[in-house]
Amino acid sequence: MEKSRGNAGVCSSKTVTLPRLNRLNPSLESTALKIMEESGELAQAIGKFRGLNGERLRVEETEAMHMVAQELIDVAQTAVTMMFVLEEQYAIDIEKILKEHVEKLKQKGYCD
Repeated sequence: MEKSRGNAGVCSSKTVTLPRLNRLNPSLESTALKIMEESGELAQAIGKFRGLNGERLRVEETEAMHMVAQELIDVAQTAVTMMFVLEEQYAIDIEKILKEHVEKLKQKGYCD
């Protein structure tokens, strides 16, 4: 993962490169459902750390944050898979959408 060094007031960014999964035939619907599943697993990992899962035994912070990071990457991989679906099956220009997204963030004052 690359991390840019931002100046004060400038959005810093991270670059994560995730592969196109070539042993699947994901649809828009199956990928959306998978994002929800993975998001639920991310919430469970956070719940284990915070003691919100109803279990008496809480997970130590280092282990919990490792679990959170793993689940977050699963969410990101599934989101990237959906981007491939949108590009390949619906001819959506993800690069254009990404630029629009960054511009929206700038207009809202979240970054320069």
